[in-house]
Amino acid sequence: MISALNQLVDLVEEHLTEEPDVHGLAGSLGTTEYHLRRMFSSLAGMPLSEYVRRRRMTVAAADVVRGERNLLSIAVRHGYGSSEAFGRAFRAVHGAGPGEVRRDGGPLRTQPQLRFRLTVEGGTPMDTRLVDRPAFRLVGHAARVPLIYQGVNPHIQEHIAALPQEEHLRLKALSDTEPAGLLQVCDELEPDRTEGSELTYLHGVAVVRGTPAPDGLDAIEVPDGVWAVFRTSGSHPQALQTTWAATATDWFPSNPWRLRPGPSIVATLEHADDFSTATCELWLPVEPA
Repeated sequence: MISALNQLVDLVEEHLTEEPDVHGLAGSLGTTEYHLRRMFSSLAGMPLSEYVRRRRMTVAAADVVRGERNLLSIAVRHGYGSSEAFGRAFRAVHGAGPGEVRRDGGPLRTQPQLRFRLTVEGGTPMDTRLVDRPAFRLVGHAARVPLIYQGVNPHIQEHIAALPQEEHLRLKALSDTEPAGLLQVCDELEPDRTEGSELTYLHGVAVVRGTPAPDGLDAIEVPDGVWAVFRTSGSHPQALQTTWAATATDWFPSNPWRLRPGPSIVATLEHADDFSTATCELWLPVEPA
Protein backbone atom coordinates (compact mmCIF):
# COMPACT_ATOMS: atom_id res chain seq x y z
CA MET A 1 0.00 0.00 0.00
CA ILE A 2 2.89 2.41 0.74
CA SER A 3 4.26 1.78 -2.77
CA ALA A 4 0.79 2.21 -4.28
CA LEU A 5 0.27 5.56 -2.56
CA ASN A 6 3.67 6.83 -3.73
CA GLN A 7 2.80 5.78 -7.30
CA LEU A 8 -0.45 7.72 -6.91
CA VAL A 9 1.52 10.82 -5.86
CA ASP A 10 3.78 10.39 -8.89
CA LEU A 11 0.70 10.09 -11.13
CA VAL A 12 -0.65 13.37 -9.75
CA GLU A 13 2.65 15.12 -10.52
CA GLU A 14 2.67 13.79 -14.08
CA HIS A 15 -0.89 15.01 -14.74
CA LEU A 16 -1.23 18.20 -12.70
CA THR A 17 -3.14 19.98 -15.46
CA GLU A 18 -5.73 17.19 -15.83
CA GLU A 19 -7.57 14.68 -13.72
CA PRO A 20 -5.29 11.76 -12.81
CA ASP A 21 -6.54 8.31 -13.88
CA VAL A 22 -6.86 6.90 -10.37
CA HIS A 23 -9.13 4.08 -11.54
CA GLY A 24 -6.58 2.92 -14.11
CA LEU A 25 -3.70 3.07 -11.63
CA ALA A 26 -5.67 1.13 -9.02
CA GLY A 27 -6.46 -1.59 -11.57
CA SER A 28 -2.81 -1.92 -12.57
CA LEU A 29 -1.84 -2.29 -8.90
CA GLY A 30 -4.46 -4.94 -8.18
CA THR A 31 -6.54 -2.77 -5.88
CA THR A 32 -9.61 -0.52 -6.22
CA GLU A 33 -10.02 3.22 -6.63
CA TYR A 34 -12.34 3.21 -3.60
CA HIS A 35 -9.69 1.64 -1.34
CA LEU A 36 -6.83 3.74 -2.76
CA ARG A 37 -8.70 7.01 -2.19
CA ARG A 38 -9.77 5.94 1.32
CA MET A 39 -6.22 5.06 2.32
CA PHE A 40 -4.81 8.27 0.85
CA SER A 41 -7.34 10.39 2.71
CA SER A 42 -6.76 8.57 6.01
CA LEU A 43 -2.95 8.69 5.88
CA ALA A 44 -2.46 12.10 4.22
CA GLY A 45 -5.03 13.87 6.38
CA MET A 46 -6.75 15.33 3.33
CA PRO A 47 -8.77 14.01 0.38
CA LEU A 48 -6.91 13.26 -2.84
CA SER A 49 -8.95 15.96 -4.63
CA GLU A 50 -7.75 18.58 -2.13
CA TYR A 51 -4.13 17.47 -2.49
CA VAL A 52 -4.37 17.74 -6.29
CA ARG A 53 -5.83 21.26 -5.99
CA ARG A 54 -3.10 22.39 -3.60
CA ARG A 55 -0.32 20.98 -5.77
CA ARG A 56 -1.75 22.62 -8.91
CA MET A 57 -1.89 25.99 -7.22
CA THR A 58 1.61 25.57 -5.76
CA VAL A 59 3.07 25.03 -9.22
CA ALA A 60 0.85 27.74 -10.73
CA ALA A 61 2.08 30.25 -8.13
CA ALA A 62 5.59 30.00 -9.55
CA ASP A 63 4.27 31.00 -12.99
CA VAL A 64 2.33 33.89 -11.46
CA VAL A 65 5.33 35.25 -9.55
CA ARG A 66 7.71 34.96 -12.52
CA GLY A 67 5.37 37.18 -14.56
CA GLU A 68 6.45 35.77 -17.92
CA ARG A 69 2.87 34.94 -19.01
CA ASN A 70 -0.44 36.73 -18.65
CA LEU A 71 -2.90 35.33 -16.13
CA LEU A 72 -5.24 33.85 -18.74
CA SER A 73 -2.36 31.88 -20.31
CA ILE A 74 -1.38 30.58 -16.88
CA ALA A 75 -4.99 29.62 -16.16
CA VAL A 76 -5.26 27.64 -19.40
CA ARG A 77 -1.86 26.02 -18.87
CA HIS A 78 -3.02 24.68 -15.51
CA GLY A 79 -6.32 23.28 -16.73
CA TYR A 80 -8.74 26.18 -16.16
CA GLY A 81 -11.03 27.55 -18.84
CA SER A 82 -11.04 31.14 -17.60
CA SER A 83 -8.96 33.49 -15.47
CA GLU A 84 -11.95 33.87 -13.13
CA ALA A 85 -12.14 30.13 -12.33
CA PHE A 86 -8.37 30.03 -11.92
CA GLY A 87 -8.48 33.08 -9.65
CA ARG A 88 -11.08 31.47 -7.36
CA ALA A 89 -9.06 28.28 -7.03
CA PHE A 90 -5.85 30.25 -6.49
CA ARG A 91 -7.38 32.40 -3.74
CA ALA A 92 -8.88 29.35 -2.00
CA VAL A 93 -5.39 27.90 -1.59
CA HIS A 94 -3.18 30.95 -1.11
CA GLY A 95 -5.57 33.40 0.53
CA ALA A 96 -4.90 36.04 -2.14
CA GLY A 97 -5.65 36.42 -5.83
CA PRO A 98 -3.01 35.88 -8.55
CA GLY A 99 -2.91 39.61 -9.32
CA GLU A 100 -2.08 40.45 -5.70
CA VAL A 101 0.57 37.73 -5.53
CA ARG A 102 2.16 38.92 -8.78
CA ARG A 103 2.31 42.47 -7.39
CA ASP A 104 3.42 41.67 -3.83
CA GLY A 105 5.18 38.31 -4.20
CA GLY A 106 2.85 36.66 -1.68
CA PRO A 107 1.31 35.40 0.45
CA LEU A 108 1.92 31.85 -0.77
CA ARG A 109 0.83 28.63 0.92
CA THR A 110 2.75 25.90 -0.80
CA GLN A 111 1.89 22.18 -0.70
CA PRO A 112 5.04 20.04 -0.78
CA GLN A 113 4.92 16.83 -2.75
CA LEU A 114 3.91 14.03 -0.41
CA ARG A 115 6.01 10.92 0.08
CA PHE A 116 4.72 8.00 2.12
CA ARG A 117 7.24 6.01 4.20
CA LEU A 118 6.91 2.94 6.36
CA THR A 119 7.45 3.46 10.09
CA VAL A 120 7.41 0.79 12.76
CA GLU A 121 4.23 1.29 14.76
CA GLY A 122 1.30 -0.85 15.81
CA GLY A 123 2.73 -1.74 19.22
CA THR A 124 -0.80 -2.07 20.60
CA PRO A 125 -2.63 -5.13 19.26
CA MET A 126 -6.03 -4.44 17.70
CA ASP A 127 -8.92 -6.61 18.89
CA THR A 128 -10.27 -7.75 15.51
CA ARG A 129 -12.37 -10.55 14.07
CA LEU A 130 -13.47 -11.35 10.52
CA VAL A 131 -17.11 -12.25 9.92
CA ASP A 132 -18.59 -13.63 6.68
CA ARG A 133 -22.20 -12.43 6.69
CA PRO A 134 -25.09 -13.21 4.35
CA ALA A 135 -27.04 -10.24 3.00
CA PHE A 136 -29.11 -8.35 5.56
CA ARG A 137 -31.07 -5.11 5.93
CA LEU A 138 -30.56 -2.05 8.11
CA VAL A 139 -33.80 -0.36 9.16
CA GLY A 140 -34.28 2.80 11.19
CA HIS A 141 -34.38 6.57 10.91
CA ALA A 142 -32.05 8.09 8.27
CA ALA A 143 -30.87 11.68 7.74
CA ARG A 144 -28.31 13.47 5.57
CA VAL A 145 -25.60 14.98 7.77
CA PRO A 146 -22.12 16.51 7.22
CA LEU A 147 -19.02 14.42 7.88
CA ILE A 148 -17.11 15.51 11.02
CA TYR A 149 -13.91 13.70 12.02
CA GLN A 150 -13.22 14.88 15.57
CA GLY A 151 -15.56 14.87 18.57
CA VAL A 152 -19.31 14.43 18.68
CA ASN A 153 -21.18 15.22 15.45
CA PRO A 154 -23.89 17.66 16.60
CA HIS A 155 -26.07 16.92 13.56
CA ILE A 156 -26.15 13.21 14.39
CA GLN A 157 -26.68 14.02 18.06
CA GLU A 158 -29.65 16.23 17.17
CA HIS A 159 -31.10 13.53 14.88
CA ILE A 160 -30.99 10.91 17.63
CA ALA A 161 -32.24 13.27 20.35
CA ALA A 162 -35.33 14.06 18.26
CA LEU A 163 -36.50 10.43 18.53
CA PRO A 164 -38.77 9.66 21.51
CA GLN A 165 -37.55 7.07 24.01
CA GLU A 166 -40.23 4.57 23.00
CA GLU A 167 -38.91 4.67 19.43
CA HIS A 168 -35.46 3.53 20.60
CA LEU A 169 -37.13 0.62 22.41
CA ARG A 170 -39.21 -0.26 19.33
CA LEU A 171 -36.12 -0.30 17.14
CA LYS A 172 -34.15 -2.42 19.58
CA ALA A 173 -36.96 -4.99 19.64
CA LEU A 174 -36.73 -5.33 15.84
CA SER A 175 -33.06 -6.40 15.89
CA ASP A 176 -32.79 -10.07 14.92
CA THR A 177 -29.29 -10.54 13.44
CA GLU A 178 -25.69 -9.36 13.78
CA PRO A 179 -24.60 -6.68 14.35
CA ALA A 180 -26.96 -6.75 17.33
CA GLY A 181 -28.69 -3.87 19.12
CA LEU A 182 -29.02 -0.22 18.20
CA LEU A 183 -26.56 0.76 15.47
CA GLN A 184 -24.92 3.92 14.13
CA VAL A 185 -24.67 3.52 10.36
CA CYS A 186 -22.79 5.76 7.92
CA ASP A 187 -23.49 5.21 4.22
CA GLU A 188 -23.19 6.95 0.83
CA LEU A 189 -19.99 8.84 1.64
CA GLU A 190 -18.11 10.43 -1.25
CA PRO A 191 -14.94 8.51 -2.25
CA ASP A 192 -12.54 11.16 -0.88
CA ARG A 193 -14.47 11.49 2.41
CA THR A 194 -13.94 15.25 2.54
CA GLU A 195 -14.77 16.67 5.95
CA GLY A 196 -18.03 18.58 5.65
CA SER A 197 -19.30 16.48 2.74
CA GLU A 198 -22.69 14.84 3.25
CA LEU A 199 -23.39 11.23 4.18
CA THR A 200 -26.46 9.21 5.06
CA TYR A 201 -26.63 8.47 8.78
CA LEU A 202 -29.07 5.81 9.96
CA HIS A 203 -30.00 5.18 13.59
CA GLY A 204 -31.43 1.70 13.54
CA VAL A 205 -30.91 -2.06 13.70
CA ALA A 206 -29.95 -5.02 11.53
CA VAL A 207 -32.61 -7.49 10.42
CA VAL A 208 -32.47 -10.60 8.24
CA ARG A 209 -32.86 -10.11 4.51
CA GLY A 210 -36.47 -9.93 3.43
CA THR A 211 -37.79 -8.55 6.71
CA PRO A 212 -40.09 -5.69 5.73
CA ALA A 213 -39.35 -2.26 7.18
CA PRO A 214 -42.21 -1.12 9.44
CA ASP A 215 -44.06 2.03 8.42
CA GLY A 216 -42.07 5.20 8.92
CA LEU A 217 -38.65 3.53 8.83
CA ASP A 218 -35.93 3.81 6.20
CA ALA A 219 -34.04 0.76 4.93
CA ILE A 220 -30.53 0.11 3.57
CA GLU A 221 -29.90 -3.15 1.71
CA VAL A 222 -26.53 -4.72 2.62
CA PRO A 223 -25.11 -7.40 0.27
CA ASP A 224 -23.36 -10.51 1.52
CA GLY A 225 -19.64 -10.30 2.22
CA VAL A 226 -16.85 -10.25 4.77
CA TRP A 227 -16.65 -7.69 7.58
CA ALA A 228 -13.67 -6.70 9.71
CA VAL A 229 -14.97 -6.08 13.23
CA PHE A 230 -12.84 -3.94 15.58
CA ARG A 231 -13.65 -3.86 19.30
CA THR A 232 -12.94 -0.58 21.12
CA SER A 233 -13.23 0.45 24.74
CA GLY A 234 -12.56 3.69 26.63
CA SER A 235 -13.44 7.37 26.38
CA HIS A 236 -16.26 7.97 23.94
CA PRO A 237 -16.11 8.88 21.09
CA GLN A 238 -12.32 9.32 21.26
CA ALA A 239 -11.47 5.60 21.57
CA LEU A 240 -13.71 4.77 18.63
CA GLN A 241 -12.24 7.53 16.45
CA THR A 242 -8.68 6.48 17.36
CA THR A 243 -9.40 2.90 16.35
CA TRP A 244 -11.07 4.05 13.14
CA ALA A 245 -7.91 5.97 12.20
CA ALA A 246 -5.70 3.02 13.18
CA THR A 247 -7.50 0.75 10.71
CA ALA A 248 -5.90 2.86 7.96
CA THR A 249 -2.48 3.43 9.53
CA ASP A 250 -1.92 -0.01 11.10
CA TRP A 251 -4.41 -2.73 10.19
CA PHE A 252 -4.99 -2.46 6.43
CA PRO A 253 -1.29 -1.94 5.52
CA SER A 254 -0.35 -5.11 7.43
CA ASN A 255 -3.26 -7.40 6.49
CA PRO A 256 -4.32 -8.92 3.14
CA TRP A 257 -7.66 -7.08 3.06
CA ARG A 258 -8.99 -3.89 1.52
CA LEU A 259 -12.15 -1.88 1.95
CA ARG A 260 -15.10 -2.54 -0.33
CA PRO A 261 -18.06 -0.19 -0.88
CA GLY A 262 -20.71 -0.38 1.77
CA PRO A 263 -21.85 1.18 5.03
CA SER A 264 -19.69 1.39 8.13
CA ILE A 265 -21.51 0.30 11.28
CA VAL A 266 -20.93 0.99 14.97
CA ALA A 267 -22.59 -1.22 17.57
CA THR A 268 -22.46 0.04 21.17
CA LEU A 269 -22.14 -2.95 23.51
CA GLU A 270 -21.84 -1.14 26.85
CA HIS A 271 -21.75 2.51 27.90
CA ALA A 272 -21.75 4.78 30.92
CA ASP A 273 -24.99 6.57 31.74
CA ASP A 274 -23.59 9.82 30.30
CA PHE A 275 -21.85 8.05 27.37
CA SER A 276 -18.46 9.35 28.56
CA THR A 277 -17.07 5.83 28.15
CA ALA A 278 -18.24 2.97 25.98
CA THR A 279 -17.35 -0.41 24.54
CA CYS A 280 -18.13 -0.58 20.83
CA GLU A 281 -17.68 -2.68 17.72
CA LEU A 282 -16.74 -1.00 14.44
CA TRP A 283 -17.87 -3.04 11.41
CA LEU A 284 -16.12 -2.28 8.09
CA PRO A 285 -16.89 -4.09 4.79
CA VAL A 286 -13.75 -5.72 3.38
CA GLU A 287 -12.59 -8.04 0.60
CA PRO A 288 -9.30 -9.86 -0.12
CA ALA A 289 -6.59 -7.48 -1.30
